[in-house]
Amino acid sequence: MPSPQVLPLSAVRALGETPVALEALLGDLHARAATAPEAWISRPTLASVHQSLRAARARKERGEALPLYGVPFAVKDNIDVAGYATTAACPAFSYQPKATNPVVQRLIDAGAIFMGKTNLDQFATGLSGVRSPYGICKNPFDERFISGGSSSGSGWVVATGLACFSLGTDTAGSGRVPAALTNIVGLKPTRGLLSIRGVVPACRSLDCVSIFASNTDDLSELFSLADSYDALDPFSRQAPSTMAPPPSAPRIGVVAPAELETFGDSDARALYQAAVERFADLGATIATIDLSSFLATAQLLYHGPWVAERLEAVGDLLQREPEALLPVLRAVIAEAPSRTALDAFRGQYRLAELRRATEAEWQRMDYLLLPTTPTTYTIAELEQEPIELNTRLGRYTNFVNLLDLTGVALPAGFRRDGLPLGVTLLGQAFSDRELLHWGKRFTAPA
Repeated sequence: MPSPQVLPLSAVRALGETPVALEALLGDLHARAATAPEAWISRPTLASVHQSLRAARARKERGEALPLYGVPFAVKDNIDVAGYATTAACPAFSYQPKATNPVVQRLIDAGAIFMGKTNLDQFATGLSGVRSPYGICKNPFDERFISGGSSSGSGWVVATGLACFSLGTDTAGSGRVPAALTNIVGLKPTRGLLSIRGVVPACRSLDCVSIFASNTDDLSELFSLADSYDALDPFSRQAPSTMAPPPSAPRIGVVAPAELETFGDSDARALYQAAVERFADLGATIATIDLSSFLATAQLLYHGPWVAERLEAVGDLLQREPEALLPVLRAVIAEAPSRTALDAFRGQYRLAELRRATEAEWQRMDYLLLPTTPTTYTIAELEQEPIELNTRLGRYTNFVNLLDLTGVALPAGFRRDGLPLGVTLLGQAFSDRELLHWGKRFTAPA
């Protein structure tokens, strides 16, 4: 299978002064999208796409600054876009939103052209991309393999050049895993920096809107445009008004080779080590850290009381029409109704203990570099072992939102079979721009 071609912002901007060429590009993308129905849940008509472009052009001609003029983008279908049903990959749940999510609206206001709602693991529960009644986004490098989830469609359309960028969500790793498995970049921002108003909750206290792009320059620009405090979102936060510049020689924590779990994937192990060496070449000091408290935190997400939070979105539907949920989803949340308020408090106490334990490791590092996923799997393997293999995929991602960290997912290269894998550079809350700075340096030609 040929390698997919991405579509950076620069490619669209090169056509920005030629209306006919820009219309032709959007027309071509719209036609190509029709050949990949598994990536989309709903799309505008071509006439609507061209109408959006004409409206953006009229604003530009009036002198408005439109940094994303004509840039095609996509939105995960658990994020509201007025005029399009929000399904969360569950037809029985579908509703018509009255308003557009503020992040989506900011990007449209900047001139971006909405190309459609993308497929996802149902109710954003899963990291595999195979849990949807709307089909499976096969890996663009090898169709036998997964492309990652839950933001599977959002990652896929960027990796295949059907959109310059896309929005996903991230609770357990859904803004990072699809990036790793399709050779693109993804930002899981600090919780609260991008509004979650108009997002179907997975775990509302942990959810983030995430961004996928083809390169780190685009990702940095998009984050700057999307970042805005939303007073109507009770989970919205603002970064401190003054932030220290990125350290010129950061201390980067890594996993000791003996502790690195890749489930037998020697290529994944080699790619991670090469990423560590790349950061060392950039001037970083490498420090081996104890990852045990981070991994223990990861266990809380699905084996602690946070699984009960997933009932907020699906509880009524589960009681009324349980068969509307995929069997694997029903299995994941089977324990949720039995969780008590006491369990919730105990979970918070345990999280506080683990957070304190991780603080000792943060004293030794500025950032933490981990494999995004330990390995990858075929679609057939995930369908046979949906819960165990999904848990493996989240080994290095599930703790991040619980510990209020931020991360940028970066390509790490290719296995010998041609499949991409990635690494994630993690930092403490509000270090997003520092991570993007170092992500740019990591991905720059050597």
